[in-house]
Amino acid sequence: MKKIMVVDDEENIRFLYKEELMDEGYDVILAASGEEAIDMLGTNEPDLVTLDIKMPGMDGIETLRKIKEINKDIPVVLCTAYGQYKQDFSSWASDAYVVKSADLAELKSVVRGILDKTA
Repeated sequence: MKKIMVVDDEENIRFLYKEELMDEGYDVILAASGEEAIDMLGTNEPDLVTLDIKMPGMDGIETLRKIKEINKDIPVVLCTAYGQYKQDFSSWASDAYVVKSADLAELKSVVRGILDKTA
């Protein structure tokens, strides 16, 4: 079973993503901050990370850089409510970029596509 780490400072988003991704057959672990995600990487080894950009403390772009320093092969999907970050050069290190929506079909499709390629 593929393991996905959901990193988001909003508890409701973490819960929603967890429920939806578990329904898709994934094992899901949660982190409430970039710092927590980095701490968990060594012991949890996710197959993919979904990562919010706007978080207090270590933001998603900095977290993305640190994840790639630790393991450049972990796919990272940036998930944000702010479309303008897609033009930010530092977001290009991610494997995909999804604008948050009440409809998680795009997120699930992107996750499935990335994990199918790495299988």
